[in-house]
Amino acid sequence: MTQRDMAGILHVDVKTLRNWKKNKPALYKKIMQGFMFDEVIQEAEEHYERLKKLAEESV
Repeated sequence: MTQRDMAGILHVDVKTLRNWKKNKPALYKKIMQGFMFDEVIQEAEEHYERLKKLAEESV
């Protein structure tokens, strides 16, 4: 996901994200962790669905 994508989701300008990264690194870090958390959850759901499909095919 690009900074432009993240800024759009947060309804802020890309410059705002850059300013947070420079001037408020703790806030920026938490925001990035939130996006990473969402990505990991999505990947886990996809893996679960693939495993479920494999299990159904082997029965």
